[in-house]
Amino acid sequence: MTAETIQLKPAKTTREDAEQAVRTLLTYFGEDPAREGLVDTPRRFVDAYEEFLSGYADDPVSILSRTFEEVAGYQDIVLMRNIRFESHCEHHIQPMIGTAHVAYLPAERVVGISKLARVVDAFAKRLQSQETLTNQIANAVETALKPRGVAVLLEAEHQCISTRGVHKTGVACVTTAMTGEFLDDPKAEDRFLRLIGK
Repeated sequence: MTAETIQLKPAKTTREDAEQAVRTLLTYFGEDPAREGLVDTPRRFVDAYEEFLSGYADDPVSILSRTFEEVAGYQDIVLMRNIRFESHCEHHIQPMIGTAHVAYLPAERVVGISKLARVVDAFAKRLQSQETLTNQIANAVETALKPRGVAVLLEAEHQCISTRGVHKTGVACVTTAMTGEFLDDPKAEDRFLRLIGK
């Protein structure tokens, strides 16, 4: 057996390991983690990131698994607009905050609209790039519902460029993912964009 064939699995990191890492960072930046204002910061930091990154515990496709077929033959666009999301970019672990618009053209079934918002959250609450997040949402809806088409548009401000680096505020990144009829038919894509006000 060569060194290349050995696959080591990292040991499970404990909560105490995570809090100690925060203390180490505080020390690195010149702070005293033992001072009164910072004594509980490692605990609070880990609590916050457990919430920010809680999407790893969710299965987005299973969120969409309960569907309805009795919709009187409804075949037109189902759209949920202005779904606010909060995520963190995987490059700087800085917030990206924006809105998602998710639409699909049902084939045989629809899903409760709150499930679309939950799918956005399940993926957003992970370390992400906006491009990946956009595709993940579209792919989950496509996989779970098998619709005639899916359209997703995300618009977000990234604090990794507004609070550091180039320091540009009020700048939005827009990403889209289209499948099926939204991809193949410019009129369907145009209707989606008009319905979300773009």
